[in-house]
Amino acid sequence: MLARAGIHTVGQLQDLGSVAAYLRVRQVDGRASLNLLWALEGVLAGMSWREVARTRRTSLLLALDMHQVEAAGREPRS
Repeated sequence: MLARAGIHTVGQLQDLGSVAAYLRVRQVDGRASLNLLWALEGVLAGMSWREVARTRRTSLLLALDMHQVEAAGREPRS
């Protein structure tokens, strides 16, 4: 999935960050679930995806929303 999104190295993943990488994957494969976002963040943070889902879920969802708002040129939700 990552390769199809043009992400071939850990360095590329680090440069993009988990949210931007997740969005790239979603563009090429709409089946990617939020579990992928948790897993990508886990790789970058050295944590289990389950721990990420438990401790960073809200902040990741907010960051995801902000990326989508910026991409669409809209104002953030209040």
